[in-house]
Amino acid sequence: MLNRFLFTRIDNSALVVFRVFFGLLIALEAFGSIATGWIKRTLIEPQETFNFIGFEFLQPLPGNGMLYYYGVMGLFGLLVMVGYKYRFSIFCYTIMWASVYLMQKSSYNNHYYLLMLLCGIMFFLPAHKNASIDAWRNASLREISMPRWVWLFIVFQMWIVYTYASVAKLYPDWFNGEFPRILMKSKADYWLVGDLLQQGWAHMSISWFGFLFDLLIIPLLLYRKTRVPVFIAAIFFHLFNSFIFHIGIFPYLSLAFTLFFFPSEKINKWFLRGKKKYYDEKKIILPKYRNAFLAVISIWFIFQLGLPLRHWFYEDDVLWTEEGHRLSWRMMLRSKSGRSAFRVVDKDTKKVEYIDKAKFLSNKQLGAISSKPDMIWQFSQRLKREYAKKGQDVQIFVDSKVSVNGRPYQQFIDPKVDLANEKWHHFKHHDWILPSKLD
Repeated sequence: MLNRFLFTRIDNSALVVFRVFFGLLIALEAFGSIATGWIKRTLIEPQETFNFIGFEFLQPLPGNGMLYYYGVMGLFGLLVMVGYKYRFSIFCYTIMWASVYLMQKSSYNNHYYLLMLLCGIMFFLPAHKNASIDAWRNASLREISMPRWVWLFIVFQMWIVYTYASVAKLYPDWFNGEFPRILMKSKADYWLVGDLLQQGWAHMSISWFGFLFDLLIIPLLLYRKTRVPVFIAAIFFHLFNSFIFHIGIFPYLSLAFTLFFFPSEKINKWFLRGKKKYYDEKKIILPKYRNAFLAVISIWFIFQLGLPLRHWFYEDDVLWTEEGHRLSWRMMLRSKSGRSAFRVVDKDTKKVEYIDKAKFLSNKQLGAISSKPDMIWQFSQRLKREYAKKGQDVQIFVDSKVSVNGRPYQQFIDPKVDLANEKWHHFKHHDWILPSKLD
């Protein structure tokens, strides 16, 4: 039964066409980062990029090296699109993208994490078996089918992403329209829609549509009778996000995923007119290492299902502490602003010095340093190293106050704790993050 469910051969048109769109989009992501100045602002101008803790060995290339780095990434994306040396091309893009992802946090986005996962997934999928240069050069590689687990894997992965994004919205500031109101406040000058986005009914519509869309999009695409109207709703939803939030390729990548819900006849008619449809849906081909394969797939999804839940095992509210926020599909959920002062005390002379953060941090980093505890800790460690170079042994105290969703500012970091002497714990709450008073 399990063998039939996972390893029956089905038509591979959706995967093949998705590869073309995916390759184009990741190439545009790389080239667009160069064209918009994102690389310069994020990886070249900052003195330090705030790595994911533990990955400090990943550092930007000197000078304009990261511009060339992204140019090479873009070329690999185009090779994925046309299916030339596909495995090698997607592997290289995956490693390069993951390295940049782990290299900096000031421009963190859950979508970047999603792209890293998808690149890794695409490496293992037979997406180059048709409509590719590889298949054209090697006829023995050419296939019009794939095992059903490929389709199931992709759909289940996206169900996890959307469902967790929906569940994360289950808190008062989302459903009373407060956070959407804050989110849209900066969009008042947008052409045509700016005034509409300031209306209360628009905030409530965004709240409920966003929640229901994330919760139901996958089930309704699976059901034939609701597929087309839901696809139209998806076009509106993702184009709205693209226009309002300027989040790069990700709305279009999400639309590309809908290919997996349409019949192969339609996909072939729209995109692959010369491709035959695969009809022998009773054929089952078992992989040589079936048990090992099933074990790897099971571990992957246990990890994918468990990782977003880890914030429940930390003390206090993740909206306040940020512990367990990353890698958990908590997308556009809260607005945080903060102000902080870093006080350096020389242990020998007791001399006190207040740090001018602008001398060390980029504008983007200045906006995040006061409300992200890991970045506060990392900056404190950096200051400790800077003073050690001058022969000074110092203590670092931080007075940080944070506002969540427009609430009054509250003390965030214990100002009596020497952060220069604190250790970072990946799986433990940090007591120097003061308890929240969120209602």
